[in-house]
Amino acid sequence: METRITRLLGISCPIIQGGMAWVAEHHLAAAVSDAGGLGLIGAANAPAEWVREQICKARELTDKPFGVNIMLLSPYADEVAQVVAEERVAVVTTGAGNPGKYMALWKEAGIKVMPVVASSALAKLMERAGADAVVAEGCESGGHIGELTTMTLVPQVRDAVSIPVVAAGGIGDGRGMAAAFMLGAEGVQMGTRFIVADEAVVHENYKNKVIAAKDIDTQVTGRSTGHPIRVLKNRMSREYLRLEEEGASFEQLEQLTVGGLRRAVTEGDVTEGSVMAGQIAGLIKKRQSCREIISEMMEETEKLLDRRI
Repeated sequence: METRITRLLGISCPIIQGGMAWVAEHHLAAAVSDAGGLGLIGAANAPAEWVREQICKARELTDKPFGVNIMLLSPYADEVAQVVAEERVAVVTTGAGNPGKYMALWKEAGIKVMPVVASSALAKLMERAGADAVVAEGCESGGHIGELTTMTLVPQVRDAVSIPVVAAGGIGDGRGMAAAFMLGAEGVQMGTRFIVADEAVVHENYKNKVIAAKDIDTQVTGRSTGHPIRVLKNRMSREYLRLEEEGASFEQLEQLTVGGLRRAVTEGDVTEGSVMAGQIAGLIKKRQSCREIISEMMEETEKLLDRRI
């Protein structure tokens, strides 16, 4: 399936893997890229040399394009921005901020830049700054979220910019991908479905919790702090929401979640850890390889659209 996104990124399938902290490391990124999509290494709050090491390891596993997701609020953002330029990765996606100050550096290195946006205003700002495409991410997604749903955000972003739009949030099968194209997207980004991929180096407890999830099993913590995060319900999230309702301070709430995602992903603590996942978790019922996931997505989508994009 050819779209402006596949041509821009040099991939055969317009599917991008989300840059999930602790989940999106080199094994997963390389496997997604090898299967025809675009794999991402999630830099999160990691130091620059860890990111460089992940890039090198991914290159040992695939000769296909892959990228790095940079969280701009990270204390290492400046150093990571420099590393991806030095390593000349194919693509950079960004979140939690404006990457404008890095744009010239990345463009000089030949890197395609796709900021994640949660509003049409930010999408227009990113286009003016020189972004090659934007990822319009609705609040159905796991982890840090905005306010607008994918259904409302994607068409408004598509109308606001001339660069390609990638839809994210609540997409987990060919039906979601076909719907995203009807809304004006030319590619999709998925995170939650790739958590249960065979190649994802994620604790079995985390994968099992995603697979066992029902449609109503996510909730959003942190609205009172201005940093809402979607997670699967567990003892930690219920305690967090109780403390929020009682007016707990940001420091108290932060203490409850510090290191929680790492514990869930690497140690399998799905009771007190932060099990980030999108609302689409209720649709995910099986483990597959990245190649099987992408192949199934493409087959379903093409049957529904019954035409080339």
